[in-house]
Amino acid sequence: MDHLKFHTDKLRASGLRPTKQRLAISKILFNRKETFHFTIDQLKKIAEKNIKKKISVATLYNTVHAFEKKGYLKEISLKGNKTFFDTNTRSHHHFYDEETSQLTDIKNENISISNLPKAPNGKKIRDIEVTIKVASNNQKQKNLV
Repeated sequence: MDHLKFHTDKLRASGLRPTKQRLAISKILFNRKETFHFTIDQLKKIAEKNIKKKISVATLYNTVHAFEKKGYLKEISLKGNKTFFDTNTRSHHHFYDEETSQLTDIKNENISISNLPKAPNGKKIRDIEVTIKVASNNQKQKNLV
């Protein structure tokens, strides 16, 4: 398949005009074999390095959110103010490394969930995604005096 057409079609399907910057963003996100987890700031650094020009946060934000709204990306909010996006849009679980701020996938078959609470009245459980926060196990314990 023609890669330029692939990215142009993805942008147009998301309601965006395929500019050079947006095409570069699309290539960064979707020309990968592995799942890509990123924040807008991380994407900005990668995009500017790739295109060797400044790129506005608004362009990144609008492009990423258009892709997310269309279903090409999944939004994952952590720690109340950290938002990641994920190119794997299927339901799945994550490890979140609190020291490196990295997300990594956990295969669904590696997690078993039982004894779920009843959903609130008028609601049904639509999906369950587990995020396991990890940190180094060699941290020294602080002595409390």
